[in-house]
Amino acid sequence: MFSGLSALVIEEVTDEGEVIRVSARTRDDPVPCPVCGRPTRRVHGFHGRVVADVPVDGRRVVVSVRVRRLVCPVLGCPRQTFREQVPGVVERYQRRTRRLADQLGAVVKELAGRAGARLSRALTCAISRSSALRLLMRQTLPPPRVPRVLGIDDFALKRRHRYATVIIDAETGERIDVLPGRTAPALAAWLREHPGVEYVCRDGSGCYGEAIRQALPEAVQVSDRWHLWSNLCDRVLAEVRSHTACWAAAVNPVRPGGVREQTTRERWKRVHDLLDQGVGLLECARRLDVALNTVKRYSRMKEPTGDRRAPRYKPTLVDPYRDHLRARRAEEPAVPFLQLFKEIKELGYTGSLNLFYRYITQGRAEGDKPVTTPKHFTRLLLSKPENLRDNDTALLRELTQTCPAMAELARLASEFAQLLTPEPGNDAKLTDWITTVRAADLPHLHSFANGLELDRAAVDAGLTLPYSNGRTEGVNTRTKRIMRQMHGRAGFPLLRHRILLQ
Repeated sequence: MFSGLSALVIEEVTDEGEVIRVSARTRDDPVPCPVCGRPTRRVHGFHGRVVADVPVDGRRVVVSVRVRRLVCPVLGCPRQTFREQVPGVVERYQRRTRRLADQLGAVVKELAGRAGARLSRALTCAISRSSALRLLMRQTLPPPRVPRVLGIDDFALKRRHRYATVIIDAETGERIDVLPGRTAPALAAWLREHPGVEYVCRDGSGCYGEAIRQALPEAVQVSDRWHLWSNLCDRVLAEVRSHTACWAAAVNPVRPGGVREQTTRERWKRVHDLLDQGVGLLECARRLDVALNTVKRYSRMKEPTGDRRAPRYKPTLVDPYRDHLRARRAEEPAVPFLQLFKEIKELGYTGSLNLFYRYITQGRAEGDKPVTTPKHFTRLLLSKPENLRDNDTALLRELTQTCPAMAELARLASEFAQLLTPEPGNDAKLTDWITTVRAADLPHLHSFANGLELDRAAVDAGLTLPYSNGRTEGVNTRTKRIMRQMHGRAGFPLLRHRILLQ
């Protein structure tokens, strides 16, 4: 029970109800002088120390220790007398044993101040939130080192206002440092102070790329493959939306356009009239009082699209009887509405007549094809064929056959997905892929290809080398959990300390 106190001589154990008091003394062994190192056992006097130990049976343990004040045998030693210390049990200025301090340190490392203080009370070794923070900040950070492969990413301290940069070992996930801000000068200064990095994994940030080129021109920059795929997904979605008028009519119910569609057509006509007259994009935006990006989007459209939003239906009580309704209406197209209502009532339908009426009038009973939105179509385009269900595969085949541009888009997305498995020679395949994209009539993919060319060296390294920024993203996810625990009650030094201790 008291194995952690084996360095002492236990004289008595007293049960005081909620507290167990242990009376002990130090051994009579010689102790070296802390200045000259000469061992001695000559006693000058005695002192009492009281330290807390780990709880036993849900009760606090208090250790009352009698320690010796010893006399140094060397004449002229600056320390004529000194008080002996027992490492791990009785140390200078400490009120807890080492094992209790380690236990509380593990608690505050995970929970920090207030939450750590609450849990310490449940563990019968209560501390205040201020003591918890002092214990946390007292923990020694791992010694800094320079890894061979570095991972760099930013995270928000206050979204859209303040950011910080986390630096890790991309091979092991070990935290190296956390920098306030995400500017190029700060990162470049840190890299100059820590030379020796061979590879640097990053996202598409131009700021980080410039800092690495300035500080470590010989290091290989590796673009993160997940961010490449994410950027492609955004461009594919934009292409699908721009061709909505082509593929949507094949699966979505045709409904008359509303005010939004009419406004879109009018604006498209005004933009193209100005462009036909030789007016530039920026001047069009000024004359029409719209954003420049809006003018660019309309200029890419060969014809106005309504961008009609397909209806989103929620599950209802009528869904279990859908097959019965379809069969009855196929057998007898003129079957009365109330007759169908009575039949499903006999089958167990518990909903209202109004709900059933809307279900029928919306055409949900006869719908053979699911309602498809641009996001749903994009998900089908970007999913692996073996992961799609049979009905999704059939729907994707029909949509791509309806719109040839979508068939070419699906092929190009599939080819780029194969490049995301790092292999030698992927850089040459990427060159062929970019050439094919520029020959296709897919404007949004053109902008994606231009972005790849701007950071081509890092993209080639990302597609051919096995390194990635995945571990850095995992560190950012755990950092968000830490920030939620500390929201509004802590500063950057404490946050940095906790990140580096993880």
